[in-house]
Amino acid sequence: MPQARVPLLEVGKTLEALHPVRILTVCTGNICRSPVAERLLQAGLDQVQPGAFVVSSAGTRAMVGDPIQPLSAEIIRTYGGTPEGFAARQLTPRILRESDLVLAMTAKHRGAVMQMDASLLKRTFTIREFARMLEVLGQRDAPSAAVDLPAFWRGLPARAASARHLALAAEAADNDVVDPYRRGPELYNQMEDELAPAILGILRFAREHG
Repeated sequence: MPQARVPLLEVGKTLEALHPVRILTVCTGNICRSPVAERLLQAGLDQVQPGAFVVSSAGTRAMVGDPIQPLSAEIIRTYGGTPEGFAARQLTPRILRESDLVLAMTAKHRGAVMQMDASLLKRTFTIREFARMLEVLGQRDAPSAAVDLPAFWRGLPARAASARHLALAAEAADNDVVDPYRRGPELYNQMEDELAPAILGILRFAREHG
């Protein structure tokens, strides 16, 4: 009896489930900024192609085991994400080795990643600078559907880095997202104002180019 053939599309979906693009967001305590980026990027990328991306987060000095701070959780819910089921974790070399793209909340966090694993130089950006780089790529390249979505995204950091000189911040602080921990609601509002446009820009690029 002849064996049933599996459609190529189904094979592709299976491979994506086994080897999704792994994105890591990094801040200090892993309870305010990086969880917001994690949960909102995951929610948005799941709409682009479910199962193709796994977004996680970690902290350089994590409050290990703690949940997301309440005001950060509110921001996540506002944009349609889910803050439940989260526990902060410490950044480690093993976590970095498993990442295809690292999005740090500040230049200092990016430096901490480089100290831990210098091989990630071309895969690590602050989230705000990465969003600006994708905006440049989006203006330069016509929107298209990626034939191989994971391969497209694994090659994206190198393409983004090539546009770095066209996406420089007016001031160094424009690359960073403020830390609101223990600093009141107004700083959480500032964090949202700095972080949300970057997340939305990344998701816009993902919808148009993938």
